[in-house]
Amino acid sequence: MEDLKKTLDEMKLHGMQVPSNRVQINIPNAKTILKNALDYFIGLENKKAIWLTEYDKVSDWLENNEGKGLFLYGTCGKGKTVLARLVIPSILLKYEQKVVNYYDAQQMNGKIDEVLTKKIICIDDVGTEEILMNYGNKRLTFLEVTDATEKQGKLLIATSNLNEEQLINKYGDRTMDRLISTTKRILFTGKSLRR
Repeated sequence: MEDLKKTLDEMKLHGMQVPSNRVQINIPNAKTILKNALDYFIGLENKKAIWLTEYDKVSDWLENNEGKGLFLYGTCGKGKTVLARLVIPSILLKYEQKVVNYYDAQQMNGKIDEVLTKKIICIDDVGTEEILMNYGNKRLTFLEVTDATEKQGKLLIATSNLNEEQLINKYGDRTMDRLISTTKRILFTGKSLRR
């Protein structure tokens, strides 16, 4: 085992590819913290937060992400964007001193090279982005992000209103397989809270 560690260190010296350290998140009492943050941000809109059972799974992820990102998908109007854009980034900044770099899917296309330089990436509304044409080259930006997440140890937080079948149809089995291996997936179901 010690020989392999020396070999790994030598690989780093030669600029060879080595496994990346995954971003760890461990926030004790995450459910209370998540409820308070959700109440605060929803309250800014003069509304009252409604706790959903899916949020329990988000608080479990905040307590111990096991080095995985978070993929919130399914029914629209369930608070996925508020969680990804405001609630989770504020919690990670306050309790873990980690900066979440937020992009909506359309921004991701226009800033893909910037996105790929970040360690913690949040993409909102996955599935709404178009194929990016860059000097005649077709770039599938979300595929590039999931590839970097797996190979470079980036932490991906993403939301989508697509279900699993729609995600596979849009991105293929390979991307779905990467999402499964690099994120905790939480399916949101039921009626929209906006109604």
